[in-house]
Parts: sequence; C-alpha cells; structure tokens
Amino acid sequence: MGSQRRFETESKPMSARAPLRLVVSKATPSDAIESDAPASLVPASRVHAIQSLAALGDEGLVALAAGGDMRAAETLYRRHVPYALNLAARIAGSTTDVEDVVHDAFLRALQRLDSLRNPAAFRTWLGSIVVHGMRSRLRREKFRRMLGLRETRGAQPIEIEQIASPTASPAVRAELAQLYALVRTLPADDRIAWTLRCIEGHELAEAAALADCSLATVKRRIARAQKFIDDHFVDARSGLDAEPRRPA
Repeated sequence: MGSQRRFETESKPMSARAPLRLVVSKATPSDAIESDAPASLVPASRVHAIQSLAALGDEGLVALAAGGDMRAAETLYRRHVPYALNLAARIAGSTTDVEDVVHDAFLRALQRLDSLRNPAAFRTWLGSIVVHGMRSRLRREKFRRMLGLRETRGAQPIEIEQIASPTASPAVRAELAQLYALVRTLPADDRIAWTLRCIEGHELAEAAALADCSLATVKRRIARAQKFIDDHFVDARSGLDAEPRRPA
C-alpha cells in the first residue's frame, strides 16, 4: 500500500450551525436541564446536581441514564456531541445535515444503553452508531445518483474550514480539498475506513471498532482507498522529497 497522507485536522470541537436539542420523548420531565435558562434562575440544588453529574465518568453516567435519569442522559449528550459532530462532518466533508445523523445516533444509543457491554466505552460505541448512520446516508445518496434522482440542493461543497486545523497551510488545505473530492467517489465502506484512519487519526483497532468490522477488513478497505488516492492524487510537491504528515 502506498504511503498514507495524514493531515492537520481541527482538534477543537466544531460549532454546529444550529444548537442540537436532545428529545428522548414527547413529554419532557420537569427536572430536565434547560441549557438556555439564565444561571440566576437555576436553583442552587440543581446546579450542584449538574456539577456532580459532570464529575462522573461515562460508566457512572451510563448506569444512571439506563435507569431513567434524564440529567445523566443529557450530561452524556453534552459531553460527547462535539466528538460526534466532528466525526460525522469529516466523513461527509461538510456539516450539512450531519446534525440529523448525530441526533438520531444519540437517540439510538440512549434507547439501547442496556445492550452496552462496557459502559466506560460509551464514546467509541456512540461513534460506531454515528458511523453506521453516515454509511446509510452515503449509500442512500449513491443510490439516488444511480437512479438519476437529483438532490434538490445539489452536491454539497467540501467545507475545508470545518475539517482543517486553523494552523494548516494553504498547501495542506488545497490537498485536503483534492483528497475529499477523490474520497467522495469511493464506496461508502472504503471512504469511512480511510477517513477514520487517515483524517481522524484513529489506530487500526479503533477504526475497526468504529466501522464495526474486523481488523483485517478495515485494513483491506483502507488499502483499496489508499491505492485509489495514490493513483489519482496530483501532488503539487511531487518534485520534493516530502514526508507524509500526521495530524497535529
């Protein structure tokens, strides 16, 4: 397999275009946290409860949320939504519609907490649900293109500002744009595996867990994607002896 290009990507959470609201059921409990309520209107006892939950690890929060504690569920949501949004956006190459995928992933996760064997691994488990949602979306989009059905908004532009690190050079940003244009033509599974490894920077074992496949399978998918990229990528620095770069 050719050398993998690893790029500087944004390490801080991206900001969503619109604030996400987690709705677990139609009836909102009276003691649910209202994030937009002024601090002066929040009782001290509730502030203490929120702070206590924030100090818990994922394992403790999962146990409480599985028992119906809505505050614990929302704490999990607030803790991991930046990660989930970034993961979905980097697979898609843009932030368009990823909020829906992330919202659905959280709902699925909260409804299936009892099936989580290792509560401390909630983040990776949630990530695998996000990846599954993005895979379904990519396959659905490909199917629509095969049928000649046009998306009403057309092809979504690649949002390099949401993907690249603020310190990334113009050359790196240009390479990222070209890479995403190529990656978008790959099968969904290969695209996701390569993004998890080469853009997100996950180790192979974690990439396999997120993609819900074996280590051998994720390696094959990354190799296929990398070969395609190596065959089609036009390196502006081809005359230089440049080493592959890793994310900052």
